Amino acid sequence: MQEDRSHAMGMHSEQLRGRSQQMFFEPDAEENFVYPDAFEVDYNKRTEFDAKDMSAKETNLKIRALMQDGHGTIVVKNPMARHAMGVGILNRLNLYFEGSLGYFGVGVIDGPNVRISGRVGWSCAENMMAGTVVVEKNAGSLFGAAIRGGDLVCKGHVGARTGIDQKGGSILVGGDTGAFSGFMMQRGRMVVCGNAGHNLGDSMYDGTIFVGGSVKSLGVDCVPAEMSDPDRAWLKRKLALYGMLPAEGIDHFRKYIAGKQLWNYDNLEPSEKKLVL
Repeated sequence: MQEDRSHAMGMHSEQLRGRSQQMFFEPDAEENFVYPDAFEVDYNKRTEFDAKDMSAKETNLKIRALMQDGHGTIVVKNPMARHAMGVGILNRLNLYFEGSLGYFGVGVIDGPNVRISGRVGWSCAENMMAGTVVVEKNAGSLFGAAIRGGDLVCKGHVGARTGIDQKGGSILVGGDTGAFSGFMMQRGRMVVCGNAGHNLGDSMYDGTIFVGGSVKSLGVDCVPAEMSDPDRAWLKRKLALYGMLPAEGIDHFRKYIAGKQLWNYDNLEPSEKKLVL
């Protein structure tokens, strides 16, 4: 029964060309859950600083120094929409930006809980591995590119190619998303409460996309699928967690998955490739 549910929610495993990956966790191996050079921080130890006259490099070094001092809650005021802010944080942390970020904000992170009160530019949370990122306003294109884990949330609208090459985790969008969202998606889930642009899920390999509004067009090998009870339960719980549950509920959402015709694309005859594309 549990295996059937995992298949219904797109969480099943597979074997590729004879290779497989397994991960094992043991309760007595807590030291393996954090990086060797991670800082011991106290979430109750809170501090803040003004980054108005600081460069992105200076701001990131300041955040690192405060973590080293044991601060587990850090508030950055006036980030001034600078690029590459809050990147490369491989530590548990509460990090709040009071303002907007530019391109490549909070990229390559593993563990922190980030909240951004303003907007973000292109490629926010690129290659995010774990933790949470919540953007209160809008986001640019390539939101969550190659994300591998955690929850990435934008309560407003996002640009094109949201979740391109998504490898895991969850991306939640409160408004609309642009063209080619879910392009080459490999794992994970994407939720769009509003409308989706052209070529949704183009060339997606696996994973699940939920859309609450209209879809202008589906991409290659992206097909509609039946909503299951586990899907509805997950949607309701996840959207409620971030205060994004629509007043009308989740029954109007539609589910899209990979048709899997591209799985063996290299083995197809030329005539068959034309039919797929």
